[in-house]
Amino acid sequence: MRGDLEWGSIPGLVRWAAERYPDVEAVVDGRTRISYGELGARVDRAAAACIANGVAAGDRVGIWAPNTLDWIVSALGAVSAGAVLVPLNTRFKGTEAAGVLRRSGARLLFVTGTFLGTSYVASLRRAAERGAGDGVLPGLPALEQVVVLSDDAPADFRTWKDFLASGDAVAQAEVRARALAVPGSAPSDIIYTSGTTGRPKGAVITHAQTLRAYEVWSDLAGLRQGDRYLIVNPFFHTFGYKAGVIACLMRGATMIPQPVFGVDTVLANIAAERVSVLPGPPTLHQSLLDHPARDAHDLSALRLVVTGAAVVPLRLVERLRGELGVGTVLTAYGLSEASGIVTMCRRGDDPAVIASTSGRAIPGVEVRVVDAGGRTAGPGVPGEVMVRGFAVMRGYYDDGAEAEGATAEVLGADGWLRTGDVGVLDEAGNLRITDRLKDMFIVGGFNAYPAEIEQLLGLHPGVADVAVIGVPDPRLGEVGKAYVVRRPGAVLTGDDLIAWARREMANYKVPRTVEFLRELPRNAGGKVVKGELRGR
Repeated sequence: MRGDLEWGSIPGLVRWAAERYPDVEAVVDGRTRISYGELGARVDRAAAACIANGVAAGDRVGIWAPNTLDWIVSALGAVSAGAVLVPLNTRFKGTEAAGVLRRSGARLLFVTGTFLGTSYVASLRRAAERGAGDGVLPGLPALEQVVVLSDDAPADFRTWKDFLASGDAVAQAEVRARALAVPGSAPSDIIYTSGTTGRPKGAVITHAQTLRAYEVWSDLAGLRQGDRYLIVNPFFHTFGYKAGVIACLMRGATMIPQPVFGVDTVLANIAAERVSVLPGPPTLHQSLLDHPARDAHDLSALRLVVTGAAVVPLRLVERLRGELGVGTVLTAYGLSEASGIVTMCRRGDDPAVIASTSGRAIPGVEVRVVDAGGRTAGPGVPGEVMVRGFAVMRGYYDDGAEAEGATAEVLGADGWLRTGDVGVLDEAGNLRITDRLKDMFIVGGFNAYPAEIEQLLGLHPGVADVAVIGVPDPRLGEVGKAYVVRRPGAVLTGDDLIAWARREMANYKVPRTVEFLRELPRNAGGKVVKGELRGR
C-alpha cells in the first residue's frame, strides 16, 4: 500500500497521477474529455491563480457548486496552493451557505452560477447583506473574493476565466514549491456534517488521513486503472470527493461527474460511457433496479457497486448481483468525523454478510459498541458505536469555545469518537448499524429502533421506500408512524401494511399509523431528513 508515504499530500497525489497516467482519460464532463496530464496542467493553473490572489497556506477556500470538471479543478487548485477546502452543500439556501462561510472564515469562494433554476450568487448576496463588514459581501467580513464558475459574473465578482488568467504571471516553479511545501499533517479540508440533527459542524481532516483512508478504500473496493466511475455522490460529501475524485487519482480511473441525480441520466451515462463503477446510497441503486426502461440500456460494463447508509435493504445486494450481474457489491459505513470510512466489507465476503452488515473495521481503525454506562457490549447486543484510529478527525472547526465544546462532547481524551449511531457487532467483528441514538423511541418501556423497523417493512413487496419516526401516544408514551413510498403499480393500504407488520415483528415495533408519500425528504447524501417528517 502506497498511502501518504509516497504522495505526501493531495497536491503530491495530483502531480503523481499526472506523471503516472499522462494519457489516460481523467475526466469526462459533457463534451469535454481531458487526460490526467491535462488535468494536472489545469490544476496547476488554478493553483497559480489562487497564489496570485493572495491565498496563503492554511487559508480556507469555499466551493459551492455541483459535480463538474470545474469543481475538480478549482478545488484541487486551491488545495495545491496550500488552502483548506470547505465544500458547501448544494442543497443549502443562501443563509445556510453564508453561515458556513462565516464560521469557517473562508477568504475565497468558488460558486456556480445558476443551478436547478436558482441563482446561487443572488441567494448568497441576499443572505450576506443582512450583516455588516468590509469584505466583498457585507455579512462575510473574511470573504475577499467570489469567483463564479461561469462566463458571466456580477461586477464585484470574477468569472472563472478571468480568475485563471490572473495567475498566468505566477512562475511554474512557485506553484510547484507551494505544492511541495504542504505537509501531510496539515488540514486538507473541513467537511461539514449533513445537519440532519442540528446545525452542521465542520470536521477537520488532514492530507495524510485522507490519503491513507482512500488508499484503503480503493484497495478494498478493487478500484483499478481502466475503470470508468460515474460520480453521482455530491462532491461536497466525502463519498463524492474522496471515494470519488481522490480514489480515481490514486488508480488512474476515469471520473464522470453527474451534477444532479436523475435515474434516466444515470442509465444513459452507464450505457454511453461504459461505466464500470457506481457507488451511491441505496436509493440510487433501488431506483435504477426499478426503472421501467432499465432493460433498454446496456449496463453490462457495471462491475463494482459500493453502498452504505443507516439502512441498506436486505434484498438490494441480491438484486444488484442477480438482476444486473454486478460482480462486486460491497457495503460500508463511515461518517465525516472519521474521514468518511470506518468499516467496509471485503471482496469474497459471504453475500449474507454483505447484505446484512457494513463489514469490519478498516486497517488502522478500531470499533466497539458500548451500553448507556460506557461498558463494552457483547456480540449481538446493541449500543452506541465508538471509533478510534488514524481516520478520526482532529476536532470541529470554528472560532471560539463552541467548537471546543462540541469536540469534547464526541471525542474523548482516549481518542474514542462517539458516533451517535446505534449498532451491533457480530462474533467476526462485522458491524450492523441499527439507528441513530436520537431517532430511537420508547414504546411502553421497550426501545424501538426505526432503522430496524424500516428494514423489516422494506421487505413488503409493495414498499419502495420507508421511514419510521416515533410520535406521542397517551397510553404507551410513543408509538411508530411509518411514511411509505409505494412501488409502481402497488395498491397497498395502511391497514394492509400494519396487518402484515403484526405477522413479521414484535407488537411494540409495529407502526400504529401509515402515511403514503410520493417520495421521502432526503438530503444530498441520501439520508432521510427525519426532522422534516416530524415537522409534519
